[in-house]
Amino acid sequence: MASFPPFRLLSTLGLILLATTTDAYSYSGADYYKDSCPQATTIVTDMVNNFVKGNKNLAGGFLRLHFHDCFVRGCDASVLLNSPTNTAEKDARPNAGSLRGFHEIDRIKAALEAQCPGIVSCADILALAARDATVKVGGQSWSLDLGRKDGKISIASEADDKLPSPFSTYDELVKNFGDVGFTQEEMVILSGGHTIGRSSCGAVQSRLYDFNGVAGLTDPSIDASLAKELKKKCPENEPGSTLAMDSTKNTFDHLYFKAVLNNKGLFQSDANLLTNPVGKELVTRYSKAGSSFSSDFAAAMTKMSNIQWATDGEVRRVCSVINQ
Repeated sequence: MASFPPFRLLSTLGLILLATTTDAYSYSGADYYKDSCPQATTIVTDMVNNFVKGNKNLAGGFLRLHFHDCFVRGCDASVLLNSPTNTAEKDARPNAGSLRGFHEIDRIKAALEAQCPGIVSCADILALAARDATVKVGGQSWSLDLGRKDGKISIASEADDKLPSPFSTYDELVKNFGDVGFTQEEMVILSGGHTIGRSSCGAVQSRLYDFNGVAGLTDPSIDASLAKELKKKCPENEPGSTLAMDSTKNTFDHLYFKAVLNNKGLFQSDANLLTNPVGKELVTRYSKAGSSFSSDFAAAMTKMSNIQWATDGEVRRVCSVINQ
């Protein structure tokens, strides 16, 4: 997202291009708040670090909030909006009851409003929180342009349609990610975000009991010892426990890929990364200590943070409701 230096002489074409770009984004850049709210990024970083220090599970929560936001209508904080009829994105099947971090985002927003009223968007807060939380648990930082605006529309059915599912096939994952501009390689890289994730039993019970509608069958692609362990935590037809997605659930590392390679991925979608030669090669590469996973993930997250910024947005005063 390019910035435009002052006092540059522009051709007529340049003026047209400038007008088009500024209509969509206004000025954007890493130093967007340098003059209007110079302490903005420090406030976010300090608060995120404190939240994650108190509850490391929030690192995966902040990352998932940003991801689920950007995949639906772009990075516009539409995932934060409430609906009196429970028909907003946060009410969709992939989100309801499983997204975390709303309260903490509200607290960050309140602190920013106290310092710089009406300046820092909720969409920027989500982008910063995802990055800072990932760094706090061992991930590599990534560059972020700032200056997003908050969207005014949030529709549950769009989230149902656009968000990847834990039951997705490899081809379905490629399509979901491709629809927002990612390659299949980047899809595999971003799947590595599960290294700091957690889930509920509902996302895995179909692998453990009557797989593919066959009575008594367990998914043959899942490691037998893992299946046995999961059945203890997730009894059939019961809510069960909260599950970690890899053995170091609150540390950003390569062990998610090692687990997937050893048939110990939690989701069907994790296991399906091995069903394609490209996916299997990347899982194998990233399963090794010292691979480029961390830096490749950071690059993919920079790209994610730039998905379709809102062109008709605002800076919400409260992240869960549009301004009145």
